[in-house]
Amino acid sequence: MRLEDVAEELNVKLPQVRALVKSGELPAIQIGGRGMWRVERVELENYIQQRYAQAREEITNDSTLRAE
Repeated sequence: MRLEDVAEELNVKLPQVRALVKSGELPAIQIGGRGMWRVERVELENYIQQRYAQAREEITNDSTLRAE
């Protein structure tokens, strides 16, 4: 997937996706002479699952967010 596609999928701006790639949070590779960045669908899905797991942990640890 192109970074633009990832941004659309995550409903964020392109600079945020670039920051995720630069930080290593979202694995990507550079392809071709122009150095276009690509993210494999499976890597994006893994990133999303990690974010869900992180959110669940935060909810569990935050008493104001727990279900009553």
